[in-house]
Amino acid sequence: MSEENRKYKVLKSEYLIQRPWLTARKDCVELPNGHINPEYYVLEYPDWVNVIAITTDGRFIMERQYRHAAGSINYELPCGVMEKGETPEQAARRELQEETGFGGGTWKKLMTISANPSTTTNMIHCFLATGVKKISEQHLDDTESLTVHFLSRNEVKNLLLNNELIQALMIAPLFKYFYEEEGK
Repeated sequence: MSEENRKYKVLKSEYLIQRPWLTARKDCVELPNGHINPEYYVLEYPDWVNVIAITTDGRFIMERQYRHAAGSINYELPCGVMEKGETPEQAARRELQEETGFGGGTWKKLMTISANPSTTTNMIHCFLATGVKKISEQHLDDTESLTVHFLSRNEVKNLLLNNELIQALMIAPLFKYFYEEEGK
């Protein structure tokens, strides 16, 4: 069976909710084997970005913020939602500056990943920014409440190895970064 023939055929699609931060639809799909699944749920989100940002003196910029669904305060990478018309790198640069006041440096795209390609439509674009420096104050949205922390390479590795980071979409690029750095 060819790759194209593995796609599901959408027979019907219905939006259940359409809000700025949650859009859910129910599709009725026909599988390649002819089976009909009348309730295939899809969550539509805009693309996101996150940034491994390392300052000119080699410290990793991390944030701590409360995440209501998990009910916990966690370390995270600077991150956010892409706005219409932005490239992934433009969004990543904007989010880093808004959330931390840092910018500049050398930028490289690390990877593009999906939280769950089975049920979500968006992609997460992960960047590495080295040699960043303070260029402004924070400009947080009304819905953001976070603190900025500067950690050493070993502190970030220990967070990873001790399961103290819980956001998989941030763990993946960090592991890739450390893997690639160790190979040099």
